[in-house]
Amino acid sequence: MQTEEEMAMPYTAEHKERTRAKIVESARKLFNRHGFEQVSIEAIMSEAGLTRGGFYNHFESKDDLYAAAVASFSSCNPFRKDVEASPTRDARELARRLVNLYLSDQVLEDVDNHCPLYALPGDVARAGLSPQKAYTDLIRNLTLVYQHALKEFSDGEQRAQAIVSLCVGGMVLARTTDDATLRHTLRDAARRQALQLLGAN
Repeated sequence: MQTEEEMAMPYTAEHKERTRAKIVESARKLFNRHGFEQVSIEAIMSEAGLTRGGFYNHFESKDDLYAAAVASFSSCNPFRKDVEASPTRDARELARRLVNLYLSDQVLEDVDNHCPLYALPGDVARAGLSPQKAYTDLIRNLTLVYQHALKEFSDGEQRAQAIVSLCVGGMVLARTTDDATLRHTLRDAARRQALQLLGAN
């Protein structure tokens, strides 16, 4: 296994950025599967095809990497491809599609790409300020997507926050139960309420 610390030639900024992205992707998947406390730096680097020695060339600490993994949701968004492929430019229709996809079986079953908002809330609550800031930014950014679709409503921001709460909460509860029917009905109830708030059902 050839790594940065094992190769003699100097590395370009582009190579370093690609390596950093690989580590973040590895960490995001492992944190989603096992949680922050259960995943070691060694396991993350091994998943990325690297060795521990190169970790500190990219991150100051595991907390620093955790924050980067949370922030990376903007580029690993499970419904991003669907959004980009969407022919609509209507903000309300786009928001409706995001609600439907966020709460879908497809996204629930894709554990490696779970949104940190419902995959990692307990871990973030116990983490340091850097992960919490990344998590807060993610909440605000997702809220803005729905707020943009609700500009005509005087309580648009409140509605947008409620939609985020419904989507995230529905997925958090669905992930914790072994009852297949309840997994479906929880998300269906959240979906219906979110769409009603959007005025899109």
